[in-house]
Amino acid sequence: MTEKPAQPIQDTNAGLPPTSILSEPDVNYNVRKTFNIDLDMEVPGFSVKTSLVPDLDASYCFDKEITQAILAGFRYNRRVMVQGFHGTGKSSHIEQIAARLNWPCVRINLDSHISRIDLIGKDAIVLKDGKQITQFQEGLLPWALENPCALIFDEYDAGRPDVMFVIQRVLEAEGKLTLLDQNRVIRPNPYFRLFATANTIGLGDTTGLYHGTQQINQGQMDRWSIVATLNYLPHEQESNIIMSKMGVTKDDHESTQMINSMVALANLTRTGFATGELSTVMSPRTVITWAENFEIFKDLSLAFRLTFLNKCDEAERQTVAEYYQRCFNVNPLITDLI
Repeated sequence: MTEKPAQPIQDTNAGLPPTSILSEPDVNYNVRKTFNIDLDMEVPGFSVKTSLVPDLDASYCFDKEITQAILAGFRYNRRVMVQGFHGTGKSSHIEQIAARLNWPCVRINLDSHISRIDLIGKDAIVLKDGKQITQFQEGLLPWALENPCALIFDEYDAGRPDVMFVIQRVLEAEGKLTLLDQNRVIRPNPYFRLFATANTIGLGDTTGLYHGTQQINQGQMDRWSIVATLNYLPHEQESNIIMSKMGVTKDDHESTQMINSMVALANLTRTGFATGELSTVMSPRTVITWAENFEIFKDLSLAFRLTFLNKCDEAERQTVAEYYQRCFNVNPLITDLI
């Protein structure tokens, strides 16, 4: 069987120039103007949007502390890990910062199927001048290391131990990567940046929510320069994010009140989870999905059942329904069919 020589990164954004045209950042972005947060700081970036720059979400709201941590990663070449509960927008936060800096960005999900050769590369049989030959194909890690690119490892605490030791070497800012198959040492591009997101802090899952995660070698955790925590936001901030996502203004009092009640319900499930009443918790992503489903079905209770309630253990649905009733004065379990 003949394998085609594959490019490590496929240009999926036709019409935009490739990352290879970039050499170094050529513009400074004012943080206060660019991210709408009160921070006197400038961060280098690129003036040209290339194919791997994430799409910009104009409605995105930035958290000051997390933004400051991630910007330090871009400006000072710090290795930044963002840890927090699911659905809090850890990866999106990094992507939206990269989008505003026009910084190429690649995400790799470290699930259990990602192996060492997926990251480093492998020998493959290719057709050259009519003959089959064996040729080394680089993986994503060497490619990213040699380019002005931000690499994000998602689900960092779910990675296999043999894969994690491959990453350990590049966690140091000047860390060179040795490709034994090619007898080659890769020196990182000065504008290569490395980020990771995780649900746990590397000490294992103590909540029971994150099956499949594992403890991270403390020698490796020690190499992360900055560890930021992004958990559930204060009520007002979370409401503002959802209003921004849904295009709701403060003049729309009815929609504003509804979104405030939705966030209040989400906070009740979080309190219920913390006290042991519930085993399922509403994330900010779930609240946004609920609001989006409401746009589709035009029925808040139905959208709630389809978005969250049906995911809950049957024994806990009555408790969740009581939370709903406290916020909306309606029992979501009572439908028109009854």
